Amino acid sequence: MKKVYIETMGCQMNKSDTERMLGMLDYCGYEETKEAKEADLLIINTCSIRKLSEDKAYSAIGVWGKWKKARPHIKIVFSGCVAQQDREEIFRRAPYVDLVLGTHNIYELPDLIKRINNGERICATPEVPFGEKDYSIKRVKSTGCWIPITEGCNNFCTYCIVPYTRGRERSRDMNTIIKEVKDAIKDGFKEITLLGQNVDSYGKDLEDCNLSKLLRELNSIEGQFRIRFVTSYPTDITDELIQTVNECDKVCEYFHIPMQSGSDYTLKKMNRRYDRKTYGEICHKIRTLVPDVTITSDFIAGFPGETEEQFEETLSAMREFELDYSNTAAYSPRKGTVAAKWTDLYIDEDVKFDRLARLNEVNRECCLKSNQKFIGRELEVLIEGFENHKGKNVITGRTRNNKIVHIPCDENLTGQFLTVKITGAKTWYLQGEMI
Repeated sequence: MKKVYIETMGCQMNKSDTERMLGMLDYCGYEETKEAKEADLLIINTCSIRKLSEDKAYSAIGVWGKWKKARPHIKIVFSGCVAQQDREEIFRRAPYVDLVLGTHNIYELPDLIKRINNGERICATPEVPFGEKDYSIKRVKSTGCWIPITEGCNNFCTYCIVPYTRGRERSRDMNTIIKEVKDAIKDGFKEITLLGQNVDSYGKDLEDCNLSKLLRELNSIEGQFRIRFVTSYPTDITDELIQTVNECDKVCEYFHIPMQSGSDYTLKKMNRRYDRKTYGEICHKIRTLVPDVTITSDFIAGFPGETEEQFEETLSAMREFELDYSNTAAYSPRKGTVAAKWTDLYIDEDVKFDRLARLNEVNRECCLKSNQKFIGRELEVLIEGFENHKGKNVITGRTRNNKIVHIPCDENLTGQFLTVKITGAKTWYLQGEMI
């Protein structure tokens, strides 16, 4: 068999796309290799959420281009969000690329591979999504797997490239999702994470269907496993969804709800459809109805025009809403977005990264405070790994509410559900002992 190497950048959706591509390539006669230099087919699955990710992608394929001079038979595929965004410009920057594969037509990959192997050079970045086909999925062996249920976004936040690279929101067929979940459970996966850029918009384009209904259908499947879903848009979280999380025993007590800024003025400039008060009310409602829930968020430091006072409102929001953890990033202009045009409002780089450092400091403070609440508690932990750390054997797992726990243990118990007593709390994880 020929060998394929895929380098995956960015979010879980990209990782899921890679698993689907590997399934199709297996059908085409390729086996995966972890050594790029051994591969006949090299694929980079790119992320365009920040400029740094985009630069890394071009840097990586630059190395592959040099390899191709010595091994002309190598085929190079540039895929993912940067491919959808830059299109034929990629051929100018990287003339050794054989296929530019957009985000809308992954299921066309087998036919495209045949064509490039016959000497064609193809830019396949259609605006209209290519229909799904029933290929196997080569999932990474782990305790958990990712299953996309929606793709795309209709919100057009002024800083975000996703609507331009992933397209408008579209939901996958519920029966197809249920089958994938059942197959994953049959294959031994213990945790299913449902993916979507706006996961709680699932079903808006389908008849008599929404995320709550899907969760209840999945919850009824036999077996011991967990269900998660990410990422939620604040105002798309319904009372029905919160109640469903509370009532379904397999659905985890976890919501990831990006806020992005604690300033009403900045939120409006970002084109977010809520204000600080509304976000706080959503968090309060979830915490009231779902015991032990973890709420995590995303924040941007140094958005164009952000004042020091507005930035401090973000710091106070993290504390006020007791956010358990937040992903943080300095603002990165994305070509084609509205905010990228506001060059006169760009924040000085030193100021921007000083704010990011302060944001991270408050994040650490919030994480430690959140973790300390569980000292002395007994929690269910799904074991995800086993390693020798500084001479001691440790198993690592995750609670239902997404807390990482380290437990001294000389036996590899990966994949098992254990009841663990929490004995200590660090900033990023809990310490526990088996009962």
